[in-house]
Amino acid sequence: MLRFGIISTARIGHEQVIPAIQDAENCVVSAIASRDLAKARAMADRFSAPHAFGSYEEMLASDKIDAVYIPLPTSQHVEWTIKAANAGKHVLCEKPIALNAGEIDQLIAARDRNKVLVTEAYMVTYSPVWRKVRSLLQEGAIGTLKHVQGAFTYYNKDPDNMRNIPSLGGGGLPDIGVYPTISTRFVTGKEPQRVQATTERDKEFGTDIYSSVRADFGDFELSFYISTQLAARQVMVFHGDKGYIEVKSPFNANRYGAEELELTNQNHSQSQHFRFQDCRQYKLEAEAFTRAALGQKEEVVTLENSKNNQKFIDAIYRASEKDGWETV
Repeated sequence: MLRFGIISTARIGHEQVIPAIQDAENCVVSAIASRDLAKARAMADRFSAPHAFGSYEEMLASDKIDAVYIPLPTSQHVEWTIKAANAGKHVLCEKPIALNAGEIDQLIAARDRNKVLVTEAYMVTYSPVWRKVRSLLQEGAIGTLKHVQGAFTYYNKDPDNMRNIPSLGGGGLPDIGVYPTISTRFVTGKEPQRVQATTERDKEFGTDIYSSVRADFGDFELSFYISTQLAARQVMVFHGDKGYIEVKSPFNANRYGAEELELTNQNHSQSQHFRFQDCRQYKLEAEAFTRAALGQKEEVVTLENSKNNQKFIDAIYRASEKDGWETV
């Protein structure tokens, strides 16, 4: 069993990832670390983790864990990923793992120097829904892919939420813009060549709250919009000359809708629904990470993949400042 230590008592950890690790077949949560030992002990007791630490450094120095999960504010991801790797721990870090592509070179160097696994927590890449989309495209189920269309929105105007605080790495593109980009790249195996974009920022927070993006992949286009101040919506559609695939709840399955996709043929005379009950994509992520960390053959999100996705986001920001195409 791979023994995980959790850095911080962040919400996504105790609501999603820690329960997933505890339910996984090949790993377990062994320790919780917080700058407040009482908080660490309370969460450790809640999830039956045997160890609690009052500092992140103390946990990284411990031989009670083999790997860490990092759900800290985005601005701290690079720092603590490097510290964990230097401590000889495998690292599963929440997205985005960095705030610009250049920062990821430091992580690649730390990974290689310490011979550990470091991967960004894109749970969608482990989901059977998205792996089905990839296989349908590879099989030619919709013919030649011409256009991908997507949306990811929610409403959050809480000034104390890290997503609305620039110094913590807040903003719509780092938080949710990464999902249409990673999922399209994952299922097509293609990279964007150039982008056009518009981005709106909140006058009070200073964070980006809306982006509309058009990306040229050469053989097809991706267009999507994201927002942190619109009614909640998620959708991804892959449109070809022989049909299209619509992913109903592409990123937060169950929270926004069913874990399913619909394949519709050219003239709408036939539709197929593929439903995936209780996917538990965070559990699948933890199990895949563990297999890879233990040296087994497993497809995980590499840091090189993460760098390419961040280059995409970086280009969207640059394109938003100009009129016309921006090279990725």
